[in-house]
Amino acid sequence: MSFEVGKGEIFGILGPNGAGKTTTVECLEGLRRPDGGELRVLGLDPRTDGAALRERVGVQLQESHLPERMRVGEALELFASFYRSPAPWRRVMDDWGLTGIGDSAFGALSGGQKQRLFIALALVGAPEVAVLDELTTGLDPQSRRTTWELVEQVRDRGVTVVLVTHFMEEAERLCDRLVLIDSGRVVAGGTPAELVARAVPHHVIAFHTAEPLDRALLAGAPGVVRVEADGLRTVVTGTGNLLHTVMSVLIGHGIVAEDVRLERAGLDEAFLALTGAGRGRA
Repeated sequence: MSFEVGKGEIFGILGPNGAGKTTTVECLEGLRRPDGGELRVLGLDPRTDGAALRERVGVQLQESHLPERMRVGEALELFASFYRSPAPWRRVMDDWGLTGIGDSAFGALSGGQKQRLFIALALVGAPEVAVLDELTTGLDPQSRRTTWELVEQVRDRGVTVVLVTHFMEEAERLCDRLVLIDSGRVVAGGTPAELVARAVPHHVIAFHTAEPLDRALLAGAPGVVRVEADGLRTVVTGTGNLLHTVMSVLIGHGIVAEDVRLERAGLDEAFLALTGAGRGRA
């Protein structure tokens, strides 16, 4: 496995359960000793420069716990004391929507509140790099989107974010670049759009016409791979600017298309294609 993360980007590590995502970042954080190879984070070796690295890297672990009676504000103040130049912990508490529950005990928090607290604890040290492992697991859809916006704000402040996730929508929304790993190996890397284009190059257009369409009209058009007709419904699969191609042919023959739907592949489809998860894999 080999990859580089650029300064100031949100870099995703994506893969199926058990692919090695958490193991990888635990090696980068200095929490797990790798079997071999070379690691550098901010020019430091996590195996020998752990103390210096912890001053500059914030970590939100996949699973974390605090004492049940510890208050939210108390936890942030305590964690801030671990660093030489921390962020103002009250500001961090406010940024992550925790001010109203600052006096609440950890054991009384909801799952979403606990998740936001752990992210805040990862950022209270004013890190240059933040590693967020399964960022929004357990959050409801609205809380998930709010968290995404906050992570983008963290990046906009100059913090490099390494995001470990198995949520395709999250990776597609947040990541500037990502690597897809499977069974401990990098199988693809690039921007989300590049991975989709590489793995699933075809687009699909479906539409209805007033009369059954002669498939031969579209079969030879540039980029058209397949034309399927079922009564008044036609489905065209192809590459490139398929919508423009199809519409140009139809207009040229005086045919009006109704209920036109363009179905573009997303990271879900690329994930299945690149990992083989859709071919009977457990």
